[in-house]
Amino acid sequence: MVSSGYPPIMNDLIRRLSKLPGLGEKSATRIAMHLLKMSRTDAESLADAIRELRSRIRTCSRCFHFTDAEECSICADPARDTGEICVVETTADLLAIEQSGAYRGRYHVLQGVLAPLDAVGPDDLRIRELLERIDREGAREVIIATNPSSEGEATAHYLLKLLKDRNVRVSRIAYGIPMGGDLKYTDRFTLERALKGRQAF
Repeated sequence: MVSSGYPPIMNDLIRRLSKLPGLGEKSATRIAMHLLKMSRTDAESLADAIRELRSRIRTCSRCFHFTDAEECSICADPARDTGEICVVETTADLLAIEQSGAYRGRYHVLQGVLAPLDAVGPDDLRIRELLERIDREGAREVIIATNPSSEGEATAHYLLKLLKDRNVRVSRIAYGIPMGGDLKYTDRFTLERALKGRQAF
């Protein structure tokens, strides 16, 4: 609950800021205070940047990653392997894989996961577009890179069921012990996945 000691316009800003992920009322209040201390020019530049973001950024017509063009830079890159499609939940997941430098194919962003408790079903995700894309582009392999949560696993299994009759190899990213990790602090689920996914050495 926002303090009644602030003017209504500031209470409104704090309330709106606190809806952002990772921001509670205290953090939102600090940001609002900082905005008041900014120069008018800087504050207006920030407001302009937010307006530009909302008006110019859209999703790629092919993979649904964020872009300011018809296709994102990854889909438009001729050096990418067009036969591989890595399926991720969000753009943040795509960027994490990109930063690793370990993958040179293309992506498909589902824009979420199956979550029946939140009323998110297959029609709410970019699954139909994925199937159309596989057929249209003749992909050799689909790499399912959803997170190892219950929703991510359910989504992966749903995709596997849809793809099993198509002429495409389906793989799932491996999960295991992180580099520098300590076995005694690793949860049971991660250890089980690591053991099942073990490789010859």
